[in-house]
Order: sequence, then C-alpha cells, then structure tokens
Amino acid sequence: MTLATLSDVLQPALANGYAVAGLVTLGWEDMRAYVDAAEAEQVPVILQAGPSCRAHTPLPVLGKMFRHLADHAGVSVVAHLDHGYTFEECKIALDSGFTSLMYDGSRKPLQQNIDETAAVAELAHAAGISCEGEIGFVGYSGGEGSNGTDPREAEAFAHHTGVDAMAISVGNVHLQQDREGGLDEARIAAIEAVTKVPLVIHGGSGVPVDQRRRLSKNSAICKFNIGTELRMAFGAALREAVNKDPGRFDRVAILKDTLDPVEAAARTVLQSFKGE
Repeated sequence: MTLATLSDVLQPALANGYAVAGLVTLGWEDMRAYVDAAEAEQVPVILQAGPSCRAHTPLPVLGKMFRHLADHAGVSVVAHLDHGYTFEECKIALDSGFTSLMYDGSRKPLQQNIDETAAVAELAHAAGISCEGEIGFVGYSGGEGSNGTDPREAEAFAHHTGVDAMAISVGNVHLQQDREGGLDEARIAAIEAVTKVPLVIHGGSGVPVDQRRRLSKNSAICKFNIGTELRMAFGAALREAVNKDPGRFDRVAILKDTLDPVEAAARTVLQSFKGE
C-alpha cells in the first residue's frame, strides 16, 4: 500500500530540492492516467479533488477511488481535498479516507483565516493526516483578481495554524491557459525568509516550465497544482476520439482513447518538478 500524507511527500521534497505535483482530478480516466504517469516517472503524486470534481462525484466515492489507486500503485499517492471551504466539508473528506485536507480561508480576514485553518489542522493532525492552508488570495483568469501574500501575514499564518503546507499568492492565477506570466520570485524569497513550511503554488499551469524547474530545485516551493493544462490535454484527446469515428457510441471505448495522451501530458508535467 502506497497511500501517503501530504507531509510524507513534501518533507523529502523540501530537504532534497524537488517538488511534487498536485494533479487536479475530474474523473476516473484522468486520475488513473496520473498514477500511471507517476509510476512511469517513479515520483510521488498528489491526487486532488477540487470543488468541480466534488460537484460531480461525492467525497465518499472519491475517497474510495483514490485509495484504490494508491493500494495498487508502486509510488506514493496522496488523497488530497483541494479548496475545502468549510470545516464540515473537511470532516467528510477525513471520514472518506482522504490523507490531506486543504482548507481555503483566503477570502477571509487574516485572523478568521488563521482560526478556521488551525481548527482544520488540529482535526487533521489528530487523525494522523496533513493540512494545507492558503494565505493571500489566488485569483482566476478572466475572473476574480488576486491579492498577493504579505510575507508578515504568511509568517503569522504559518506559526499560528500549524499547517503542513502553505499556499501563497505570488503572481499565480487559476485557470490560466498559457505560460506567459511568471511568479514574483522576490516575494517568494521574502516569504521563505520568515517561514519554514513547504510552499504551494496553485494555478501552476500558468507558470513557465523553466521557472517551475528552477523553483522546484532552489526554493521552498514543494508543490505545484496543475489542472488546466491537463484538462486541455484530456479535452483534445476526447475530441479526437469522438471525431475519428462518428458512429462510435460506447463511452468506455471512447474514454479509453484518452488514457495514453493524458498520461503523456502528465509525464511531461511531472518531469519538470524533479529538480534535476
């Protein structure tokens, strides 16, 4: 069995100069491809169930899916709740077999975010699993704007919450489809100077690959969340599978054709975090 907590995979990454991918899942086809990719690259992987995934499939079902894949994998697999917005949602994920809870209080005032995240961290640690929190709001491409992380607030947040990983806002944006942006490395360095916790980048699809590779090796950023670029790979593979035979209607046969392209795209993502 290779089920792991977030700390199990991030602490070695912090110590040895690499990062671990948090891959955003939407269904069985992509999560299976992600584990296959991780096994091919011989690296750990974090399977993430975000809000859109949970709207499609209930947490108890997702927990069983993640754990089934972990039980049969040859690499460490983390079952991670991404952007849990309430204590109750985090508790359901815990009861469903998740090994990592991300509580997102980033839209809330600092003290409220600290207090609520600390409560989730206490819940997680009492059960022997991990907790990720977020300080500074990471915006959305074409939607809400970001509110960058203040290093002093990050210091207080890390100290008072006891989180095992801390997501920060340093120029990253959710749902970005290109890599023309880039992260604010001066702000990252300022946060690193006052904290010791592994750092997390949400919206990692918008980060240039060279910067991903450099920061994985030379900074405290130990986890990059990747969703959009892999969803784009799945969408392209699905369109090709449907269009190549308009008479085909068996969804199992159609979806099977997405596995290899998504695995290949995931392998490319995983390779950029090895810190080599």
